[in-house]
Amino acid sequence: MSGHARPDGGSADVSRSADVSRSDDAPRFVVASDLDRTLIYSNRALALDVPDRLAPRLLSVEVHDGKALSFMTEQAAALLVELAREAVLVPATTRTRAQYERVNLPGPTPGWVPPYAICANGGRLLVDGVPDEDWQTEMAGRLAEGAAPLAEVVEHLALCADPEWTHKRRVADELFAYLVVERAELPAGWIAELTGWCAERGWTVSLQGRKVYAVPAPLSKSAALAEVVRRVGPSTVLSAGDSLLDADLLLAADSRTAANSVRNRQ
Repeated sequence: MSGHARPDGGSADVSRSADVSRSDDAPRFVVASDLDRTLIYSNRALALDVPDRLAPRLLSVEVHDGKALSFMTEQAAALLVELAREAVLVPATTRTRAQYERVNLPGPTPGWVPPYAICANGGRLLVDGVPDEDWQTEMAGRLAEGAAPLAEVVEHLALCADPEWTHKRRVADELFAYLVVERAELPAGWIAELTGWCAERGWTVSLQGRKVYAVPAPLSKSAALAEVVRRVGPSTVLSAGDSLLDADLLLAADSRTAANSVRNRQ
């Protein structure tokens, strides 16, 4: 499972990891990739447009309440295993830790866990599947210094988001908030007004599909990725993503890949 703690329950020793050790003269690569619509796909996101007999064989990589939710093609899974052998593979997701831990990525060994994983848009860093307390403390300090409290933003969203077109209000890992809305019914100028209000308080806003995200500016995948690179050592950094929340991750890399869907998501 891609986010489970070690069986002995011990804390992670970030100074060692068999998964990332390489000889000094070997090239070192860190590959940070978003999950949803980049590495893994829901039934809806798969959007298979070929005859059934030509559809690719699929591997289930996420199960929730007994139902398979996310998939990879078998070819993609095999390539991911090869990549994990050659590079430090870092899943980087906006999912909460609990949502991430439902994902079981294929790896080079039975029970393989990514040596590092970025959750909650950079707010949580897992080392060998274990939450890194040092990073959590560091991020708490950055948020306190650089952004208004979460409660203030949550209260504002409750007041300004009309229930007529707001289906859900959610808080993720006590770090950021998002709404599920009826996009076609959003009032003209509402996103711009919310963006301005949040910017004055050190927060950012993005509309992606039917979700409106309000995220503290210091909270980013690229910040957590920089911490991973600091621990791994000098590396060539590659990244992949598909949404506006991946933009900073892509810009932080030496080389990057934007999934096709990112071009169509505004």
